[in-house]
Amino acid sequence: MAKIRVTKVKSAINRTQTQKRTLESLGLRKIGQVVEHENTPSILGMVNKVKHLVSVEEA
Repeated sequence: MAKIRVTKVKSAINRTQTQKRTLESLGLRKIGQVVEHENTPSILGMVNKVKHLVSVEEA
């Protein structure tokens, strides 16, 4: 499958607990951190939950 690069661009301060946990499950801790994931429906669903905090690009 294709890979996607997810970059954290905004802080999780004053966000709901579910959004914070979603970022943690994606492996994002610090602003500017980049992780690569497979392009699966579960990963895309998590990215969609926090799309206002991250940027996504095809790898």
